[in-house]
Amino acid sequence: TIAGLGRTIKQSATRVADLVKAVKSYTYMDQAPQQEIDVHDGLDSTLMVLQHRLNEVTVSRDYNRRLPRITAYGSELNQVWTILLDNAADALAGSGSICLRTSLENDYVLVECIDDGPGIPADQQHRLFEPFFTTKPVGQGTGLGLSIARRIVVERHNGMINAHSRPGETCFQVFLPIA
Repeated sequence: TIAGLGRTIKQSATRVADLVKAVKSYTYMDQAPQQEIDVHDGLDSTLMVLQHRLNEVTVSRDYNRRLPRITAYGSELNQVWTILLDNAADALAGSGSICLRTSLENDYVLVECIDDGPGIPADQQHRLFEPFFTTKPVGQGTGLGLSIARRIVVERHNGMINAHSRPGETCFQVFLPIA
């Protein structure tokens, strides 16, 4: 019917507008490269941009909304969130859950990306942040994502990134200094 078609067009237009807004937020378009940010805004815009990728996955947010804003390169941090979420989605292979958790840890904002996938073998965990190392099958990973994430967190933001994993739980932790 015409009324149904009208509703579909309106919903589609709203979805496109939401995506454009998310992409602008994700890239920090029209904003200074370094500024005071709320990490939750970046996490949420990254989730919106990756929505198609996380279709079959349950994503939960356990945010501490009382966290202070931090001075950061927002679009670069969004690259980190993209890498972590994309890797978690790969590990889950279409079913499972990811939890994004934020908290205050001493003088750091802590962002954790936790998935309930099969885990990373213990003998490979010490190599995760090495350039060109990947746990993915040949042809499916470049091995650059986590080394790029590490460079952005450690070198650009004076933060820390680490991972621990066992079957059923892999957790990547990103520590970003408040001051």
